[in-house]
Formats: sequence, C-alpha cells, structure tokens
Amino acid sequence: MKTQAGARNLITDVAGLRVGNSQDMGLRSGVTVLVADTPFTAGVHVMGGAPGTRETDLLAADRVVEQVDALVLSGGSAFGLDAASGVADGLRDMGRGFAVGDMRVPIVPGAILFDLLNGGEKDWSDNPYKALGRAALEAASDAFEIGSTGAGTGATTATLKGGLGSASVVLPDGTTVGALVAVNALGSATVGDSPEFWAAPFEVGQEFGGLGAARTYPDPMLAPTKLAQHANTTIGIVATDAALTQAQCTRLATAAHDGFARALMPSHTLMDGDLIFAAATGPRPAPDLAAQVLLGHVAACVMARAIARAVFSARSLPGDVLPSWQARFRGAACAGG
Repeated sequence: MKTQAGARNLITDVAGLRVGNSQDMGLRSGVTVLVADTPFTAGVHVMGGAPGTRETDLLAADRVVEQVDALVLSGGSAFGLDAASGVADGLRDMGRGFAVGDMRVPIVPGAILFDLLNGGEKDWSDNPYKALGRAALEAASDAFEIGSTGAGTGATTATLKGGLGSASVVLPDGTTVGALVAVNALGSATVGDSPEFWAAPFEVGQEFGGLGAARTYPDPMLAPTKLAQHANTTIGIVATDAALTQAQCTRLATAAHDGFARALMPSHTLMDGDLIFAAATGPRPAPDLAAQVLLGHVAACVMARAIARAVFSARSLPGDVLPSWQARFRGAACAGG
C-alpha cells in the first residue's frame, strides 16, 4: 500500500479543520487562521532566532489549558500579533472559548512574520491586523487559496516571492497529515539560479512543477540569503486526525521542522523566527510508538511539500521587490510537466 495526497492536497483534508485567509493588497500583507468546530489539542516548537508569538507558553505540556480554539499566522511583525485579538473577538461572539465561571475566553495562539519592507503601504494610523484577523476567521472554509494570499501575501525568500502553502497525505491506515505554511524565509526554496526546488524528492505528482531534482548544485556552504533586508521568518502548522496528547503534539511540531530544513536553504537562522504549531483533532486512535515515529517523519515531508507549493503558487503583483517563481520559470514548469 502507498501513501497519497488528500482529496484537496490541503491541511483541511484533516477532517474538521477549516482555514480562512484575509489580506489587504495595498498593505501587501495578510492573515491566515486555522479553526475547527470544536477545540483541538495543540503544541508548538520554535527553532528560529527571532520569533514573534502570542500565547505559545500555554502550549507546554505542564500547563492547565490543553486545547485551543484557533491558530493564527500573520504578517506585520509585532503589529500582526493583534490579528489573534480579532480572531478571539469573533470566537467569543460565537460562544467559543475556555470556560471560566460564566465567562468564555477563546484560546488563540499566534505567530508572525516580518513583511514590513516589501513595498506595501505601511503608514497606517490604526493597526489593521485585528480587523484582518476577524475577517480571516469569518472566511474559514475547507477550501482555500494558496500562494499570494493570507499570511503569505507579502512574503519573500532570498531569491523569489514567498507565499502561503499547504499539502496533505493519507497514510495506508487512513490517518491524514496536513501542513500549512507562510514562507518568508531568509534563505531560498530553489536551488541556486535554477527553477528546481530543494523539496523535489518529496513532491507528489506535479504539485510544484514536476521538475525533479536539480541537475547541478552550487556550493551548499554559500547559500543566498536576504539578510540585508531583515525581512524574514517561516511559520507553519502541521495537523493530524490522530489522537495526540499535548506533549505528542509538541514532538510532532519538532519533527516537522525537518521539513523546513529539507525545503529551505538555509533555515532556522538567527534572523528567522521559524516556528511550527501542531494540531491534533483526534477522531482516529492514539498512535503507538512506531506510529508516532512515522507521523513525525511524514509531517516533515508534508511540510517540505507545502513550502515548495507556497513559492510555486505565488503570483506577481505591481511593485514586487522580487519576481514570483511563475514569472521567472513558468516555461520550465511547462517543459517539466
């Protein structure tokens, strides 16, 4: 038996999950929200040197709250942390949240990336991210766009536009694993000046061009970066329908970081805030030890694919500071496909 991509090849192939995007094209930034009909178990692991986060400490295994109502990925650097406030307001209006007496407090961890130097209009007088967060929640659906949308709207890599990506896989026993990622990396998702992706060995079908592995490789010790721009960070979510504890979710998030390393060169740098949340919805049985090991490996593979799909799907916009993969290499994809 073989694995296969889910029906949508999106994180929402994990039953019960929905994703909403909102963006302001003048601002050239946006927000992405992952939500479910009921609270879900979550963990987090940070490997970048410059993270920006909200409510991640409560995801530790020794904390009182074990489940969350939503997870938020946002542009806007520290300003973007306010997106989670908009999501929390919307969830409270829905009657969602952790019960404390007769009050409901929505639990909404979030992470941000830096996209303040990408050419957009950043001279706001009122922080726009709270409204963008609420709009993303209201747009949540099991079908959503990837590329230059949501938290990936203004994202860039060292050489090309970044974006929002997603991918999924269904294991032979029916367990589903999905990934969602906003790629704004210091490093590059493609090999040197070529169109091929570092993640090529993990591609399913032709989901990011079907070009296969690069024919030649530059010196891997001298990988290009956008260090001079100080505009970095890749943030993502990996999810499964297996029943995991909070500690197991944290281990899943940790393992999924290998997907960053497989798809981005370099990754986890001092100037990236690289972070991955893990979410478990739990309708399928709890995995045994061997299944937990497999889930971690699969999460890394799916995350690598999602990163490549983000860059592959980005589209060009007037005023871009970098070209999109499609603008620079579309002919290569046609030849490869």
